[in-house]
Amino acid sequence: MSELRFSEKTNQALFVAQRLTGRLNHVIVGTEHVLYGLARIEETIAQNALKHFNLTAENIREAVLHFSPQGEEKPKQTIQASPRVKRLVEQAYQQALDLNDSYVGPEHLLLALIEETDSVAGRILNRFNVKPEDLRQYILAQMEENPQARDNRPQRPRNAPAQRKSDTPLLDKLGRDLNKLAKENQLDPVIGRDQEIERIIQILSRRTKNNPVLIGEPGVGKTAIVEGLARKIVAGEVPELLKDKRVITLEMGMLVSGTKYRGEFEERMKDLLEEVRNTKQVILFIDELHTIVGAGGAEGAVDAANILKPALARGEVQTIGATTLKEFRKYFEKDAALERRFQPVMVEPPTLEESVLILKGLRDRYEAHHRVTISDEAIEAAVQLSDRYINDRFLPDKAIDLIDEAGSRVRLRSYTAPPDLKDLEEELKKLQAEKEEAVKNQAFELAASLRDQESKKKEQLQNQHEQWKQKQDSSQIIVGEEDIAQIVSAWTNVPVERLSQEDSKRLLNLENELHRRVVGQNEAVEAVSRAIRRA
Repeated sequence: MSELRFSEKTNQALFVAQRLTGRLNHVIVGTEHVLYGLARIEETIAQNALKHFNLTAENIREAVLHFSPQGEEKPKQTIQASPRVKRLVEQAYQQALDLNDSYVGPEHLLLALIEETDSVAGRILNRFNVKPEDLRQYILAQMEENPQARDNRPQRPRNAPAQRKSDTPLLDKLGRDLNKLAKENQLDPVIGRDQEIERIIQILSRRTKNNPVLIGEPGVGKTAIVEGLARKIVAGEVPELLKDKRVITLEMGMLVSGTKYRGEFEERMKDLLEEVRNTKQVILFIDELHTIVGAGGAEGAVDAANILKPALARGEVQTIGATTLKEFRKYFEKDAALERRFQPVMVEPPTLEESVLILKGLRDRYEAHHRVTISDEAIEAAVQLSDRYINDRFLPDKAIDLIDEAGSRVRLRSYTAPPDLKDLEEELKKLQAEKEEAVKNQAFELAASLRDQESKKKEQLQNQHEQWKQKQDSSQIIVGEEDIAQIVSAWTNVPVERLSQEDSKRLLNLENELHRRVVGQNEAVEAVSRAIRRA
């Protein structure tokens, strides 16, 4: 049993369960919280099985509140697992062993949970008329039919035959298979880009000129849209024509790397296109598409664009590109033959409201990575402050970076002992030195008094140290609005006080603020202030 480990998704499910416990002001992680965690982690057999029986994360959460109402907000306490949940983990290990799997996945945890019929999770299943045996049989059937979906972890060998040699060895070496990453749930969820993904699917389904190019500013989410397409292909939510397609990211730097002599690059490029042509199931994704113009074309050699053009014209290779409007105009508009091979799809930055939804969709990933809780206020502040003060970048990328760095900063800060604790340690050392000095001088009454003070100080230090350790629990480390403001201040050199000050208060005192900078222009200052307030 000791050789088995939890898969990444199992850890995520247990972390979500712990976070829900904290948010509902519960102290003990119960089976109901674990059931919710299993329903939240996407693209697992456990989640699919629960969905099959109409059990979603939302209605499980409602049922949790029905059986275990939200508690009153109290000083934060350490969240612990109930004895039943600890036993549940042991049973999940045993399930993985019995099924000859090498990792404990969410499906094993759910199989163990089903057997706890008298638990709160069991009552939730009963509330939705789900029979434990029916759910168990469905999970086992899914594990048998989709072995690759078993958390995508290697299974123990069962005298299996040697793996079939890949049909695309060069592509596997130079590219990155987005379908594989989507199956392993390693891609971030894509929110609010359904229209762009639908447009790409339409272009890819055309008979001719079926190569879309995403055009938009850096950071607006062009790559995320292609990742969203890969997720849809894996989920089977695409037309029949695209169902078996693999989306492979191709980096021109990897393609050019190591080609020292004339002709080596052309040969490698032609070999790669030959692999794509033979499989007929690959869609190439080239980020920074403009880099194909001139790539590998040193010393009179043919560049990547000219090698790719005939294959695109004959429809032998399907490609999705991504570039900025500036680069598209610079490299493509002057090469009409290359431009007409691609169908442009404009990608606009999301609105503030859409950016908030995107960040809320990504919140679980960043909370699990940094082991913190990210508040709604922090997400809204990240979007609003980045939009207002970081003008050389675009949403949602700049807001995501703020959340990421704030999570890192808050987590690191939680590992640094607070000043009060350090002061107590210094006071204790001082008392110990004074006591030793009193003993040397045979001032025994003073030494006894210092010893009593030392004992009290040690007890105080121990209590504060335990409180600090409890605060390191992930449910108590919260990324708030102030943390986001501090990161923006560090990036832009705008004082935190100005970032935190409400617009209405600043507008009321606008004339006074301007008069501090501008002297002798009273009429102009008042006119400008009125115009700004009207706007």
